[in-house]
Amino acid sequence: GSPQGGVISPLLANIYLNYLDTIWERKFSHLGTLVRFADDLVLLCNRKEQSLEAIDVLKAVFAKLELTMNTKKSKLVNLWIDKKGFDFLGYHHRRLPILRKGGRVAHILRSFPSKKAREKMRTQVKEVTARRNRLMWSLNDMVKVLNPKIQGWRNYDTAIDPGVSNGFLRKIDWYIHKRLALFWNKKHKRRKSWHMDFNRTLSLSGLKSVASWTSTYCTR
Repeated sequence: GSPQGGVISPLLANIYLNYLDTIWERKFSHLGTLVRFADDLVLLCNRKEQSLEAIDVLKAVFAKLELTMNTKKSKLVNLWIDKKGFDFLGYHHRRLPILRKGGRVAHILRSFPSKKAREKMRTQVKEVTARRNRLMWSLNDMVKVLNPKIQGWRNYDTAIDPGVSNGFLRKIDWYIHKRLALFWNKKHKRRKSWHMDFNRTLSLSGLKSVASWTSTYCTR
């Protein structure tokens, strides 16, 4: 009954699901490691048989707590074989190939911003730049609003695995660049191609980058 997205929801979930943590550590830790954040959790098991038994345990505990498992969002993944991976706390976790010394290819678990997280970033950028009443703003005003959001995304989304995250976040940088160009063209009532007009007329400095490979844009 806690409100979806409410600021108190994670606290209520932690209090209510403390029973799950306690009973898992006492009786079922041999099945695997339980990682939980509020009402989201991941179970890490060594074998499929353990994972299937763990799912039954979870359903039994949830039934006692009068909760139900979200079957649409829940799934069983074999990280050694499945190429889809899984999402958890805004990251997508999946085994990806890397090149070792001597040209040897190895597969290791990598983490990068999930598709849902990246869509949320784009939505927030569009909300800031698309409002018509903000056409009165200067470009510097727009950058001042965007920079705290960009800094937060960069701090969170490159914290675990910046090497692979930056490849996805560069696309967000490109999207921010595009949205600012569209804002600039609307502000000055120009209909030319956004990249040609923006690169020729705009001198922009101080806008942070989501990908940590660079700290600012400076285009002319």
